[in-house]
Amino acid sequence: MNIGELAKRSNLTPSRIRFYESIGLLKMVERRPNGYRTYPPEALVLIELIATAQKAGFSLDEIRVLVPTDLENWQHDTLLETLQRKVADITALEARLAQSRKQLVALIKDIEAKPGDIDCAENARRVLSRMLDNADLPDMDAGDVKLLGKAGRVRANRRKSAAN
Repeated sequence: MNIGELAKRSNLTPSRIRFYESIGLLKMVERRPNGYRTYPPEALVLIELIATAQKAGFSLDEIRVLVPTDLENWQHDTLLETLQRKVADITALEARLAQSRKQLVALIKDIEAKPGDIDCAENARRVLSRMLDNADLPDMDAGDVKLLGKAGRVRANRRKSAAN
């Protein structure tokens, strides 16, 4: 099939298909004498596999390493190990997100409990002070979004050091 037909069947643009080819994900392409690309039916399977892997959180680099050039020669142990590692990454991310959610809900409640005799700026100082003094802060990974400023991280580190 030509690139237009593959694009239509896969719901991708021809430029996306050419991109997958250029980065080495889609190698099953031949050129006709006129220079046009032609793809076997397996190319559609591979494109669907790439899309599914991306939806599961795999990067294109991870997919490139994982998917064999010939769909008949999968590395069973490598595939299984990679999938298990991705599940562990997702589990760890879920735990960090649950902790972040808990902290945000507590923050919302604290902001909503604003005493009537103080203005918003004073309430912000009150809430931030309580957050920094009383927060049970999770360990932060380098890839996580840093929610606290430098002062919050310093206090969290001091609390950790004092606890040890």
